[in-house]
Amino acid sequence: MPSPSPGYSITVRVHAPVGAGTTSTLAAAIASVKGAMTALDVAESHPDHMVIDLTCDASDVAHADQIATAIAEVPGVIVGKVSDRTFLLHLGGKLEVVPTVPLTHRDDLSRAYTPGVARVCTAIAEHPEDVRRLTIKRNTVAVVTDGSAVLGLGNIGAAASIPVMEGKAALFKQFGGVDAWPVCLDTQDPDAIVEIVRALAPVYGGINLEDISAPRCFEIEARLRGILDIPVFHDDQHGTAIVVLAALTNALRVVGKTLARARIVVSGVGAAGHAVIRLLVAQGATNVIGCGRKGILSPDDTADEFRTWIAEHTNPEARTGSLRDALVGADVFIGVSAPNIVTGDDIAAMADESIVFALANPVPEVDPVAAGEHAAVVATGRSDFPNQINNVLAFPGVFRGLLDAHAVDITDEMLIAAARAIADRVSQSELNATYIVPSVFDAGVAPAVAAAVRQVADRGRQPQN
Repeated sequence: MPSPSPGYSITVRVHAPVGAGTTSTLAAAIASVKGAMTALDVAESHPDHMVIDLTCDASDVAHADQIATAIAEVPGVIVGKVSDRTFLLHLGGKLEVVPTVPLTHRDDLSRAYTPGVARVCTAIAEHPEDVRRLTIKRNTVAVVTDGSAVLGLGNIGAAASIPVMEGKAALFKQFGGVDAWPVCLDTQDPDAIVEIVRALAPVYGGINLEDISAPRCFEIEARLRGILDIPVFHDDQHGTAIVVLAALTNALRVVGKTLARARIVVSGVGAAGHAVIRLLVAQGATNVIGCGRKGILSPDDTADEFRTWIAEHTNPEARTGSLRDALVGADVFIGVSAPNIVTGDDIAAMADESIVFALANPVPEVDPVAAGEHAAVVATGRSDFPNQINNVLAFPGVFRGLLDAHAVDITDEMLIAAARAIADRVSQSELNATYIVPSVFDAGVAPAVAAAVRQVADRGRQPQN
């Protein structure tokens, strides 16, 4: 059973008899089914009974039900309402619009709205370049999805994707000071998506594509970059690649290996895998092996132009076979694919001082505990294991830098600079096998990433001799 997680936290309201041993009996019942009690609050106290709120972390929904049942079986205890704390957090959504100017009297309205606002509209019509200076465009990003590849849930559609996009927008604001808004489109036609985003782009300073399935995501990103004068960033590709490169940079420092000489196996050749491989190659990796569902990609794999690029730019030793075959003697395994496709024995077959990034979420490609018995460094996409590879380390700072620089294009040099900034937030004295990336709550990460991206953007605008 996976470890209990706050993502499956419940609060159970119980009526329990008064007695010195009541609370310890309740705690023991929760522990008996491997629940993690995180709080016990007495809501009401009466001469003959107490009303208690028990807050517990569970492993999944079934485990939460098991905890509630165990509590109900305690003699004299009556279970009332069981509240799923994750659903409570989402009631009414996670975002709101807040004015940045006072609207308290008639003069305020005259300037913020009519008649004064007409002068600002006219000024923008006459000088379109002022739209960024005089509107929310300067600090606003659209988080665009069609709901076709949401987390590990697959094609769940636009409406069901809203909670994820709300969360993404909240992270933009919390960590980068960027105002972002969910744009969840009820179409999965690339032509329609491109046209809709093109039409709504005037109000935004950047476009963050999110959870759009491959290979359509590649086409949509490329077409939008070709027609818009604002940056277009597909976080599932480039955000993942940035954080993987940052983490791998530090992991290689821990084990004393170099990117140029390491043999790297990447499982997953979709959006994330393609972007990870491209960025590793751009940074100097020379021996990368890409693996899809059928094993090592061969040079004649022409399913689409992106898989063809991977086949042509990887596997210099022309290896063949399965993912397990590719792992034999490898220095690094990076999984951006599917759960439980690798075993501890497969990791044992890798080179000494190996590195494992098992990033499928919520269930990794290999059990992290089993991987840790053989690998020197293990990372996952989960928050309940060390070394969480989390895109929140990248995208808020990247967009902060892009918006501040009024950038139009996103280059590999920017992505590499962002990765370097993240890696450098871990000092040499802090660096070890269980701390290769900074905490997502490190307040210095986003400013460092923003400064690195802006420096590259500003350098790109300087006249060349």
